Amino acid sequence: MTSAVHTAHHNGVVKGLGRAGMACYGAVYVIIAYLALQVAFGGGGQEADQTGALQEIASTSFGAVVLWVLAIGLLAFGVWQLLMAAVSYQWHDGKKRTFKRIGAAVRGVVGISLGIAAIRIASGNGSQSGDEKQKEMTARLMELPAGRFIVGLVALIVIGAGIASIVSGVRKSFMKDLDTSELPKSHWVEKLGMVGHIAKGLGIAIVGTLLGIAALDANAAEAGGLDSALRTLADQPFGTVLLVVVAAGFAAFGIYAIAAAKAHRT
Repeated sequence: MTSAVHTAHHNGVVKGLGRAGMACYGAVYVIIAYLALQVAFGGGGQEADQTGALQEIASTSFGAVVLWVLAIGLLAFGVWQLLMAAVSYQWHDGKKRTFKRIGAAVRGVVGISLGIAAIRIASGNGSQSGDEKQKEMTARLMELPAGRFIVGLVALIVIGAGIASIVSGVRKSFMKDLDTSELPKSHWVEKLGMVGHIAKGLGIAIVGTLLGIAALDANAAEAGGLDSALRTLADQPFGTVLLVVVAAGFAAFGIYAIAAAKAHRT
């Protein structure tokens, strides 16, 4: 089994599709940035999250075709990340490698989920919004014995993931995962990645905070996904300015993912 995973991981076609999928993943974040700007200025009907981005694409003239291409790319990205979670990140040691593999596993699940959502939307079957999924998942966890404790623990893990992304951006440690010889403008990729990881981490941390509030109040309706996180940010003093800054950060992360796809170490 391990040998088969290693073989698949080093397969040139798998790597190529995975890198193309990473570019697709980046494109989704660029569209999320656009939707976040619409939230900031009180316009638009789509939710500012991954599902909303896919639905925004579906509303365009060639939306269905683009969605099918994105679906293939996102599924490939998900599989590639799961393979990396299983056998990659040998250039890191100890706990760092473990955390990198966990992060890759999460991205793998997200990539496959987005690919499936793109297929559902492209085929006209629709897809649950990120907020609806988050509230439904939280409600189910709340029903379990010690449900509030479990949701609270998940909230801490999500907040931790957000902080880790912010730290990675500040320290620029994400650059260790790139072969900079493949990047003609590596300093620009570094700057985009720094801003993008910080903005992405902030969004994740706010999602975790909403989960924590839901656990404290025993109210699953207070949980929410990225769209709720961004709208919560918009409701703060100087919220419009903050949301514009975060939207710029999401765009930076998306462009970084597109630019860095070819150079990502495997």
